[in-house]
Amino acid sequence: MTTTRHLIGLLLGTEEDWPTAFEEVLRRLGPVEGPEGSRHAFDTERITIEPFGLRDKPRYRLVIDRLAYWYYHPREWLKKIALMDGVYLLNSPFTFQSMEKHAAYCAMMRLGLKVPDTVLVPYKHPVDNARYAYTAARYNMSFDLDAIAAAIGYPLFMKPYDGGAWRGVSRIRNPAELHAAYDASGQMLMHLQKAVEGYEVFARSLSIGAETMVMRFQPDQPMHLRYAVDHGFLSAQAGHEVVTISKLVNAFFQWEFNSCETLVSGGEVYPIDYANACPDVALTSLHYYFPWAVKTLAKWCVFVLVTGRPPRLDLETGRYFTIADDPGASYAEKLDAYRGLADAYFGSERYHDFCATSLPHADEVVLEWVDSPDFDRLLVQTVRSVYPAHEHDQFIAHLRGLLSMWVRDESARLRG
Repeated sequence: MTTTRHLIGLLLGTEEDWPTAFEEVLRRLGPVEGPEGSRHAFDTERITIEPFGLRDKPRYRLVIDRLAYWYYHPREWLKKIALMDGVYLLNSPFTFQSMEKHAAYCAMMRLGLKVPDTVLVPYKHPVDNARYAYTAARYNMSFDLDAIAAAIGYPLFMKPYDGGAWRGVSRIRNPAELHAAYDASGQMLMHLQKAVEGYEVFARSLSIGAETMVMRFQPDQPMHLRYAVDHGFLSAQAGHEVVTISKLVNAFFQWEFNSCETLVSGGEVYPIDYANACPDVALTSLHYYFPWAVKTLAKWCVFVLVTGRPPRLDLETGRYFTIADDPGASYAEKLDAYRGLADAYFGSERYHDFCATSLPHADEVVLEWVDSPDFDRLLVQTVRSVYPAHEHDQFIAHLRGLLSMWVRDESARLRG
């Protein structure tokens, strides 16, 4: 039987941990049987940055992008191979270029989600453009920053409209802090957003394709402690809503590798951040959840390639707005309808059926790998590359403990 080989391109920055893990999981999964007995195998290649002709044909059928949100040369290459060659991209450079956090807030407000009150304020310092002085003098209206903040209400957050790695985020409690943060913002374009005070839970949802993992997030902790291992921190209703919002955001913008942050207060779910072109999948921060992330990324890529899932460039936002504008539908009914559209976009039923028939061994393969010396070597190498020498023993023990817990829990789950 002929085996079809698929080449997956990895467009990377500084990461080594999850790409190494992804490559190993794909290797261990081996050839996969597809529809009608077809046979498929998978190779990966780390993409280098080179000049490219616009008519050049790429060798990749799928590319995982972790770089182009800030490095424009590969971003334009991604746009070229999507438009001209039909290469499947995780994620779309089109929507992450034009639909950053500001546009995502607008879209989700339009759909009726409980996004906290948000105001966009002009740059504190001039942009680097020779025409700025004339334009600002003629058209920039003076405004009262204190009045805007007072109307929103303290405390509030100031954060860049396009976000990224917690850059420039400040919690503002009074006018003095407001002006200090705005003065420091420089040429960053900033949002002011009302804080959700007294929240019970900060949830961070990592979505990869049709699957979502919701984790309890502790933003005030150091990075290695921010994701708490807690399986019962949300009620069934809140958990369903958090997952629905995550799926909705991703399907709406066609982001298939993204994280979403939501706050739960008094039973209400408030989405506060949900446009992350390069979501956190580091071993040192995800720890317990790292095997799930790598396994799910591998399964989604295999599903896309084996089933020939076509890339889609058209957002078709009107379908969502029709639901939003239905005066007779309750918020819960709209969420259910949004989730139906999201599941249809991701082909969730087909994906889960595919995993059951073509990837039934994936869970056991990843469990065996995480419990192996090979994985432990990756863990040790990662710690040594991230932390100073005097902290190596501490973090090796920390991560070994959490991954051993995952091995025990996963073994119990598969047994029963």
